[in-house]
Amino acid sequence: MTTVKTIEKIDAREIRRKLGLNQQQFWSTLGVTQSGGSRYESGRNMPKPVRELLRLVHVEQIDIKSIKRDDWEVVEYLKANEPELFKSLKKSARGRAKKAA
Repeated sequence: MTTVKTIEKIDAREIRRKLGLNQQQFWSTLGVTQSGGSRYESGRNMPKPVRELLRLVHVEQIDIKSIKRDDWEVVEYLKANEPELFKSLKKSARGRAKKAA
């Protein structure tokens, strides 16, 4: 049996244009140079970590500067040791975010 790996296609240029940002503004928040970002927008393969950062920062609108290591450690602990509590907290947080919007 052959497994086909699906590669998620992200159109960085389209996302950047919708946000009204120039390449320098858009890519610098991800730690990518303008020239590197330009290459990704021209079709060069984007590494998965860059693709995920782009999704988090520019699609999900998460301020990655505000995430602390200990926050991440708490999330990982809850996922591994208290999965039902994690699911419940996640559901509550989503419900609160929808009410705020």
